[in-house]
Amino acid sequence: MTTSGPSPPGGEARAKLGVYVHWPYCARICPYCDFNVFRARGREAEAAELARAIVSDLEAQRAITGPRELVSVFFGGGTPSLMDPAWVADIVGAATRLWTPAPDLEVSLEANPTDVEAGRFAGLVDAGVNRLSLGLQSLDDAALRFLGRNHDAAEGRRAAETAARLFPRLSLDLIYALPDQTPQAWAEALRTAVALGAEHVSPYQLTIEEGTAFDRAVRRGLFVPPGDEAGADLYDATQAVLEAEGFEAYEVSNHARGEAARSRHNLVYWTGVDYVGVGPGAHGRITVDGARVATEAADRPADYIARVATAGTGFAARETLTAVQAAEERLLSGLRIRNGVGFGDVSALGLSPEAPVVRRLIEMGLLADDTQRLRATKDGRRLLNAVTSELVLGA
Repeated sequence: MTTSGPSPPGGEARAKLGVYVHWPYCARICPYCDFNVFRARGREAEAAELARAIVSDLEAQRAITGPRELVSVFFGGGTPSLMDPAWVADIVGAATRLWTPAPDLEVSLEANPTDVEAGRFAGLVDAGVNRLSLGLQSLDDAALRFLGRNHDAAEGRRAAETAARLFPRLSLDLIYALPDQTPQAWAEALRTAVALGAEHVSPYQLTIEEGTAFDRAVRRGLFVPPGDEAGADLYDATQAVLEAEGFEAYEVSNHARGEAARSRHNLVYWTGVDYVGVGPGAHGRITVDGARVATEAADRPADYIARVATAGTGFAARETLTAVQAAEERLLSGLRIRNGVGFGDVSALGLSPEAPVVRRLIEMGLLADDTQRLRATKDGRRLLNAVTSELVLGA
């Protein structure tokens, strides 16, 4: 059980809790993906067993967290829209039974826009999902083929339109910085996507992750990703188009039409709220005896199921973070949002309004001159990796 003690960074947020559910199965594994995923075919019996194990894991972790206010449940993956809606309902029901649901509890689920999955949307609404995060990625058939997606642009439009009718909240994921993509073409793609009715857009720059199919293709010279300058131009086009369409960039890669449309679950991560992670490979951050504890579940579904059966939780690793480690995490996540992170949350790093590295970055125009919080400026958000590295190394 959680007991009283010294508050870690972000301690005032610890009474709240988010739940992350990792559903690892996919109909097809995309060539850019480095997540913990497995092909769904032939795993039907295992999937049903996994859904039951996730509920058991939640029950075991309730004994660790104690009573909390549940602010979000997020089904990620993988492809959670492949789940039987009855399993989603069981997991949501368990979470809201174990912790006290907030009046505005957000239940999000990631979905792919195939026609088969779109047919499940009504069942997912009945299961308690009130926010759909749709992996549209592109509305161009050639781009979708390049990205290895198993839907075409017409299916994507139909799925988005259906989701906009059925779900109270809709977010669209899009990928940019494709080979030879121009800012003009990307701007037009953004406007087309926004017209589908979403109130939240998450545009992600394509990154070539080590060990993925795209990594191997680039090393073989099969394609060349855009360079830093081209990527910066595409990033600037993203900001300009979405701002003109009424979206606020409340985080580096997330834009919302008004505060109510922001992702509550992502804000759990970025503001240092505790979250329980369940499902194969899921990570969690929970406060135990006043200290921040990092958890990581077993990667393979069979191993995760076995651990839950024998140990209660699916943890393969559990580590109590030092004050410095916890502060570094708060810095890396908190600087991603426009509001930044309070100096009190990163005091273990020696950062303060008068710290030399902070003053230097303010003078360079990369941090706001704020005595209460570390906040990246517009230019600082464009160079966020360099800014955070400088703060960690220079503190």
